[in-house]
Amino acid sequence: MVLTESELVEAVARDRAAGRTIAFANGCFDLLHVGHVRYLQGAAAEADRLIVAVNDDRSVAGLKGEGRPILPASDRAELVAALRRVDYVVIFGDPTVERLLLLLRPDVHCKGTDYSVESVPERAIVAGYGGRTAIVGDEKTHATREILARVARTEDQGPPRDQGRTEDQGRTKDQGRTKDQGRTEDQGRTKDQGRTEDQG
Repeated sequence: MVLTESELVEAVARDRAAGRTIAFANGCFDLLHVGHVRYLQGAAAEADRLIVAVNDDRSVAGLKGEGRPILPASDRAELVAALRRVDYVVIFGDPTVERLLLLLRPDVHCKGTDYSVESVPERAIVAGYGGRTAIVGDEKTHATREILARVARTEDQGPPRDQGRTEDQGRTKDQGRTKDQGRTEDQGRTKDQGRTEDQG
């Protein structure tokens, strides 16, 4: 479910009171793809509950450049929340997730395989309150920018040529004949052709 920060703080407090552990993941998730799904599946496996922080539109534009995001934050958050392994989603606009980490204090801060534990910027903050950092997901072989580039190439190529004639294109001249063209031989008989035997 998509929550406000205050709602999320309350939900986390209830989970902690029940003895549940919390994992935290974050990202833009602009055009959700299988790499995102595997990252979040890996994060969910680290704890009892998974929080996903989704960048707002302004921060995505700053991170990804002109033309991004493709989808607004509300849509991206809803798509992420629809994944079975995701428990809570929150939209954030900070340059980093440091403030959210200090606010929520998740047991595990999960990053993708484009990081090492040592290179995660928030590692010291997480370690400072007693949490740990985990690297999860598959190898970084999927990217939204690559999907967008493939779509752009397809559009540039244009639609395929029409290689198949329609049935109407194969019609013969005879298919346009009128009713009169089917007259029988009897329609051309002369008056004399109707004389009786006695007339001789």
